[in-house]
Amino acid sequence: MHTLTNISHWAGKYFAPLVIAAAVFAYFFTELAVLSNAINILLGIVMFGMGLTLKATDFSMIFKKPAHVIIGVLMQFTMMPLLALLLVWLFGFPPELAVGFILLGSVPGGTSSNVMVYLAKGDLPLSVTMTTLSTLLAPVATPLIMYIVANNWLPVDPFDLFLSITQIVLIPIILGIIVNSFFSRGVQKVTPALPLVSVTAIILIVMGVVAANAEQILEVGLLVFAAAVLHNTGGYLLGYMIAKLLNVDPAQCRAVSIEVGMQNSGLASGLGAAHFSPLAALPGAVFSVVHNISGPLLANYWSRRPLKKISVRSETGVKRDASQRND
Repeated sequence: MHTLTNISHWAGKYFAPLVIAAAVFAYFFTELAVLSNAINILLGIVMFGMGLTLKATDFSMIFKKPAHVIIGVLMQFTMMPLLALLLVWLFGFPPELAVGFILLGSVPGGTSSNVMVYLAKGDLPLSVTMTTLSTLLAPVATPLIMYIVANNWLPVDPFDLFLSITQIVLIPIILGIIVNSFFSRGVQKVTPALPLVSVTAIILIVMGVVAANAEQILEVGLLVFAAAVLHNTGGYLLGYMIAKLLNVDPAQCRAVSIEVGMQNSGLASGLGAAHFSPLAALPGAVFSVVHNISGPLLANYWSRRPLKKISVRSETGVKRDASQRND
């Protein structure tokens, strides 16, 4: 198990270059397009692993600081779809890509965002709660957003989307929580291997989508990449700025920023391929590469930001030092 833990840690550390290498490999070996048929199964495995890591305490932030959680989740399901819509209009994407991009903006936060928040010295409980809540709301929120925003490009069946997200996301997470509740000791033994499972699943998803769209990538690849970068960085910036305007403390601003900016790209790819076309899955695959590069870079930047000591006066009139991140 120690060896497996080390491999899992290595895979998590080098996730970005592994995804890039897998995408390049799949571009030249289009036979790997067969992997796109297993996207939903792979996503279900990832979501089951997420459920295995959840505990009742992970929902405590909803009751301790409900405003912060609600603000973050609302930004997730409003700003990101609207930003995607703006980019679709600016880049003039064809219907399949347009729907894929709006779908990318309509899915919940990415599962790797919690690791990035931890590395960035952000508010980890808030991050976990936001990821969990947005994921649990996805079966209703994502189809509704898609029907309202994307139905102009291609027909959207919100009920079919609801069923797919329930099967891919909700049921595996609930099963994971149940298993963790009844077999917690056994789950603790396999927990170190979960990052490796998630990394492997996302890499296989990216390979399947890239291989299935190898010809189209030559035509639209750079545009999709540019739009994905703008969508990702726009989410970071808007999430942080709005949280700061609402007087949220710096650690929580970081959590909100990363949660809003990092999407569940695997889910976007899976839903795009299953409900629309292989091309609609491409934005999610490209975004997976983008945010697995930008996330560590942002986390590393924030982790190196110095602590600014400020002097505050307590109710008793005695001065004491308090630390605040100088972002």
